[in-house]
Order: sequence, then C-alpha cells, then structure tokens
Amino acid sequence: MEHLNALLMKGAMTLVALLIVLTAGFGVSFGNVLIITLVLGAVSYLMGDLFILPKSNNRNATIADAGVTFLVVWLLALALTGAGAGAMAAAAAISAGLIALGEYFLHFYIARKVLDTNKPLTN
Repeated sequence: MEHLNALLMKGAMTLVALLIVLTAGFGVSFGNVLIITLVLGAVSYLMGDLFILPKSNNRNATIADAGVTFLVVWLLALALTGAGAGAMAAAAAISAGLIALGEYFLHFYIARKVLDTNKPLTN
C-alpha cells in the first residue's frame, strides 16, 4: 500500500510540474503530458527511488532522478510532439530541475514509509 501512496504522490507532483512547464510553457497537449508522466513515474520510481536511494543517499538519488527526468521528457516530447530538439531540451531541463526539487523531499517519505529505514538521508 505504501508503494501505491508513493507512486500517487510522485505522479501528482510530476503531472503538475509537467503541466506547468510543458503545457503552459511549451504548448504540449495534456494527453502527451499524461503519457510522459506515466512513463517517467515508472522509470524513475524503479531506478531512483527503489534502486539508488536505498544504496546511496538523497543527493545521489535526486541527481539520478533529474538525469532520468531530462532524458525521458526530452526524448518522449520529441517523439510525441515533433517539436524542435532545442526547445524540447529546454523544456526537459526546466522540468528536470523542478521535479528534482520535489523528488528531494519525496525521498524522505519513501525512505521512512516505503523502504522502512531509520537511517538518516544524508547528502
């Protein structure tokens, strides 16, 4: 149940961030943003939250999440919209920064509730 809660929080945070950046800033449709959110959520949850975070620390997991976010948003936005690579790279960079900020704080919840670890998340 805790995985579901974490995924819902991550999904909501990601959807809001991508709607602000991609839809409001770059004109990407809601449907495309939803697809990007679902793919990004699955990939980054498995990689950053369940694989890297327990073996490393919050900083490294956040940096990994930012890198994954940039690549997934950039490549999917290019494939789904046909927009220019430069514009989508800018959109992906802004999205990655915004989502990384949220991920930093989400990792505290994941460490406590999902991973059930008492070790502090040091940087």
